[in-house]
Formats: sequence, C-alpha cells, structure tokens
Amino acid sequence: METITIILLLLLAVILSGIFSRMVPLPLPRPLFQIALGALIGLAADWRVTLDPEIFFLLFLPPLLFLDGWRIPREDLFKDGKTIVELALGLVVVTVVGMGFFIHWMVPAMPLAVAFGLAAVVSPTDPIAVSAIAQRVSIPKRMMHILEGESLLNDASGLVCLRFAIAAALTGAFSIQDAALNFLWVAFAGIAIGSGFTWIVSRAKSWVSRHYGEEGGAQILISLLIPFGAYLIAEHLHCSGILAAVAAGLTMGFVETSGELEASTRIRRNTVWDMIQFTANGVIFVLLGEQLPAILASSAETVRATGHHEPWWLAIYVIAINFGLAGLRFLWVWASLHLTLFRKGDWHSTPNWRIVAAISFAGVRGAITLAGVLTLPLAMNDGSPFPARDLAIFLAMGVIIVSLLAASLGLPLLLKGLEMPAEHDHQAAEDAARVKAAEAAIAEIEKVQHALAEGRSDADIYVSTASRIMDGYRHRIDSRVGSPENNALGRQSEEIERRLRLAALKAERAQIFRMVRKRELDSEPARKLVRELDLLEARYTVVG
Repeated sequence: METITIILLLLLAVILSGIFSRMVPLPLPRPLFQIALGALIGLAADWRVTLDPEIFFLLFLPPLLFLDGWRIPREDLFKDGKTIVELALGLVVVTVVGMGFFIHWMVPAMPLAVAFGLAAVVSPTDPIAVSAIAQRVSIPKRMMHILEGESLLNDASGLVCLRFAIAAALTGAFSIQDAALNFLWVAFAGIAIGSGFTWIVSRAKSWVSRHYGEEGGAQILISLLIPFGAYLIAEHLHCSGILAAVAAGLTMGFVETSGELEASTRIRRNTVWDMIQFTANGVIFVLLGEQLPAILASSAETVRATGHHEPWWLAIYVIAINFGLAGLRFLWVWASLHLTLFRKGDWHSTPNWRIVAAISFAGVRGAITLAGVLTLPLAMNDGSPFPARDLAIFLAMGVIIVSLLAASLGLPLLLKGLEMPAEHDHQAAEDAARVKAAEAAIAEIEKVQHALAEGRSDADIYVSTASRIMDGYRHRIDSRVGSPENNALGRQSEEIERRLRLAALKAERAQIFRMVRKRELDSEPARKLVRELDLLEARYTVVG
C-alpha cells in the first residue's frame, strides 16, 4: 500500500511541476521544479525511495532513449556524425582523464580511482535533460540535433569508463588494452543487438499482421516491449544496454517507413508514447530531488571526509567541477569546430564564440549521472566501506542541479540575437512530396472510380463525387507548383483555411456537447461524432 501511495505522490508531483513551471515567468526548465517538489516530499514525508541502480536503469532509460532514437531526424544525425562522435567519444575520454586528476587534486581525500569514477559519471550529457531545456529555450534545430545525438551516444563511453574506474578502485589494477577492447565489444555489440532485435521483431510482426490481421493494442504493446527486450539481451551479454536501446529506436525509424501500420493504431501509439515520455521524464527528476534530503543529512560527515569542517566547501567543489566541465567542453567544441572548418577547406574562418559557449552551456547532466553514481559499490573487496562514496554522490547531484541552472539562465542570453549558419530548408522537399502524394491520390481515385462505376446506371454519381475529391488535390498541387512567391501565397492561403477549419470544428463540437447536455443527443452517437471531429482537428493542428 505504501509503495502505491509513493507512486501516486510522485505522479502528482510531476503534474504540479508542469503547473508551477508555467506560472513562473522565468525560463526555468520543468526538471528544476520537479527536483524541488521531490525535495519537499523527502523533507515532509517519512517515505524513502531506495533507488536500486539496475532497476532504475531498466525502468526509465530504455523507453526514453529508444523514443529519442526513434524520433531524432536520422538524416541530420548522420550529416553531423563526425561532430557528434567527436563529442560523444573524444570529449568523454578527455573529461574523464582531465576532471579525474582535477577532482583528486582538489579533494585529496578522494582516491584517484574514485575521482576517475566521479568524472566518468558526470562526463555524459543527458538527452532527457537536454529535451527539457529545449522546451523553455529556443535552441536552433541543428544545434539541438547535435546535442541530442551526442547525449544519445556518450552514455556508453562514460559508463564503460566508470566500470573500469570501479574495477581499479577495488583491485588497484588497470589495463588500457583491456579497457579499449572491452569498450569496442560493449559499444558495437550493443548497437548490433539493438538493431538486430528490432528488425527481427518488426519483420515477425509484419508477417503476422499480413496473414492474420492487425490488432492495434498488440502493436502498441510490442513497441513498448522492444526497448526493454533489446536492453535486457545486451546487458545479459555484457554489452551496452543503453546503446542497444538507442540503436533499437534508430532502427525502428527505418522499419516504420514500410507504412504497414494502420493510421488509427499509429495515432493511438503516439499518444501512449507521449504520455510515457512525459511521466518517466518527470518521475526521474522528482526521484532525484527526493534523494536530496538524505544526502544533505550526511553532509557534515561528507565534509569531514574532505578534510574540512565548513559545509560551504561542498558548494565550492560543485561549482569548481562545473567550471572544469564547462571549460573542457568549451575548448573541445572550439577545437572540433575548427577541425570541421579545416576539413571543408575554410582555413581562415573562426567559430563564433557564442555558438561554442551555447553548446558548452547546453551540456546538462541528468538521469544518467544520477543512476551511474549510485552504482558505486558500498564496500571494497575486503569488506571495508568504499572510499568517499557519499561525497561522490553529493558532488554528482550538485553537478546535475548547477548544470540545469546554468543552462536555463545562460542559454537565453547566449542565443539572444545570435545569427546561426544557414540551415538546410526542407520546404522545397516538403512541397515536392505534397505534390507527388496528391498526384498519386488523383491517379488512384480515377482508377477506383472507374472500377466502382463500371456497368452501373448511377455512374454519374461516382464521377461527380470523384471529381469533387480530386479538385481538392488539384488545389493542393496548384498551391505548391510555381514561383516561390506563388508558393508562399499558397501556404498563406492554407494557413487561413486551417484557422477557419479549426474554428468550425470547435463550433461543431461545442454544439454536440450542448445537445448532449440538453438530452437532445444520446452519448453513444455523441462519442462517435466527437471522435471524428477530434481526428480532423488533429490533422489541422499537427506541428512539423
């Protein structure tokens, strides 16, 4: 009963965080409100959620990373692939080494291996936190795609470094050769498992649907189980379950292009996944905040472990680590952009420092850091307590909160009035696709109309009906073919039509509800009519 109550309380906190974030005029991301509400729960209630890192990873990360991989624009991901790999692999290794030595120098009470472990868990950026920041800060699309791609791929490299840091702390031994080979296995095998598993499941699902029909609920459930299956198989084979979940999402985007799924199932599935994303994202940060009081309660002992007596030293360490992370990230991004310009033959150009700073500030930490630091063992091989474990957890928690605050406050200032390099305009491709789709529709209507009307005495009804439908498609073609000025006028006309249709649909729905309240219409036909209107409204409110 208590577990159910805690779950309901966490969900209530997620709902309230959205309300509070909209009430506050400052551009603060929702995770900060969720952390604050979680901390209030931890202070006000006697409940304590014991976070088992393995369960935490399994419950939250596979579906969220799968969804991010599924929905990220694959073309943009591959277009900036070199930059993303440089950030996701090279920057992580540099951060682990550089910050590991820096943390050990700053806090001599923390052994070097533990300092490397802490540096490893704070090195990956978090796709969940990046998405949360983007909801309140207008980040340019290409920059957002680079940040999302980086955060999807750098988790494996950071967690592999953490694994070897823990092994070095427990055994006192470390092998670069073993670490490199293990990383290759963990990364590439994880990607292969995620992609292969998703492809096999999708082919099997398609075969069953073709031969025995499609069941919408089962299709949605299969999509929910795929990331967990890929993650568990990869972890069982000692590969990266995180990369397996990401690869499964990317593969899902490819196999979905077959278009075999029914439209109603696709709409319902998107709704289910939107709810899961909203709920899981929120619960992660509420749980993070709920852990704060327990961590702060042992702060006095944690301070003594550093050799100091004043608790404000912990704040100094957290800020210093954030400055170190931001500085390394700034230098790496600056060098990476220089290398990109050099490869393009543009030797004399210099990257805009505001763009570099914006990418540096956007490197926020989140759930991966929290779950990773909690995997630090409780005891050494001889049974003695693991050195500086509480201190590492406190510093990692502080890095998450400060990085969120810094990105929330710094990004709007850096991006204000910033002129970004021209991005590829998809409008022409979109117009061409609309024209080709309309031409295919007209050809199919003509074919079906002839087949239906052949030999019938009322064939003129079929002809007039088909003509009326085709006129709408011809209007779409006329508005998309011609000069750019005419195309712009056509899009403006469509926007006016969209607003008028939305107003009309809302009036229809209001009238139906009015008739139900007056008992002029029964509830069953009312539900059918409202669903039809809702689907039509969804058509006109989809944002690309």
